[in-house]
Amino acid sequence: MTSEGAADTVDQDVFGGVDSHTDTVHVAVISDNGGHLADAEFATTAAGYVAALAFLTAHGRVIAIGVEGTSSYGAGFTRTARSHGHPVIEVNRPDKAERRRTGKSDPIDAYAAALSGRATSSPKDDTVGGIRAVHNTARSAVKARTAALNQIGQVLVTAPEAIRAKYGQLKGTDRTEALARLRPAGDALHVAVLTALKSLARRVKELTAEHDALTRALDAEVTTHNPGLRAAYGVGPDTAAQLLITAGGNPERMRTEASFAALCGAAPVPASSGRTNRHRLSRGGDRTANSALYRIALVRMSGDARTRAYVARHVAAGRTKKEIIRMLKRAIAREMFRCLTTTVTTPGIADLRPQRQAKNITLTAVAQHFGLWPTTISRLERGLSRDDDLAHAYRDWLQAA
Repeated sequence: MTSEGAADTVDQDVFGGVDSHTDTVHVAVISDNGGHLADAEFATTAAGYVAALAFLTAHGRVIAIGVEGTSSYGAGFTRTARSHGHPVIEVNRPDKAERRRTGKSDPIDAYAAALSGRATSSPKDDTVGGIRAVHNTARSAVKARTAALNQIGQVLVTAPEAIRAKYGQLKGTDRTEALARLRPAGDALHVAVLTALKSLARRVKELTAEHDALTRALDAEVTTHNPGLRAAYGVGPDTAAQLLITAGGNPERMRTEASFAALCGAAPVPASSGRTNRHRLSRGGDRTANSALYRIALVRMSGDARTRAYVARHVAAGRTKKEIIRMLKRAIAREMFRCLTTTVTTPGIADLRPQRQAKNITLTAVAQHFGLWPTTISRLERGLSRDDDLAHAYRDWLQAA
């Protein structure tokens, strides 16, 4: 290639594409009109990422890089590319129909990512990476604890009659505590079964303590990251973390609340044909985010006065519970989008407990005055639940007392 030809190559606009794996990333380069220029494979190391970027820039001005899996296998390359000033575009996995037509290989996927790099979907940033790690670990602890509890039940089903009669009738924490204190004795069969039950019960206790500690850490993380979201009614540490993970630390990538609702699978999908004009429930989107919205809806239907009034109106209008929950999830998605994309101030409650204690008023007295349980007042004082109307009424009552 002549020096003039090399200069032309460097001056041209190119797009990059990355097919990421555990040990390697396959990088492809295309011209601005979609022509295939080159592809190569690099290791998933710091040096490999730098070499991959040098390979891209050697072919021209890099307009954008499409990366498959920016939050998983491609996270390391994404961080390096961004630190070098390259715009990164998050791309979806290749369409199944297209894959059946063209086949699959690392170069094919990399070129497909490069073509997708001409789109405008920004990837999530790393600010919620810690929340994602703690959230996933907490959920895995719940799954492991559930598996251990199920195994205890299965062992008791086939256990000798004496063991089954003694421990089979116990439930929940009582059974776990009793089994954890066992001292296996008897014949070989009884010793083996009791040893297994004791080990499983201790595992359940350890996983419960681990999950509680992770939940406290998760609560602190999400409250620091987005106090307005965490303070919203019905939003606990797990649901707040899931919504933050779904939206990413840079929620400005979602342009409208409708796009967030669609991302959560809470937006109605047109299902019209001919003379039929209707919508159906979306089955797409992030199903874990949809589950988070569902849990928020259930909590609000149980304890939020405005939501209960809303449900009552629609029940009187003849709508089913399923339809009402679907409408609630759409409305909650709108509220969550506002919490994720704007700064929502939360009224201070730190003064409530000191005021009550200074006047020697008990939680029971406060609860009786407002017709609530003492636990409700305690959770409000500690910031574990939010009720702005109750907080204002409580403060006014304390000042007048």
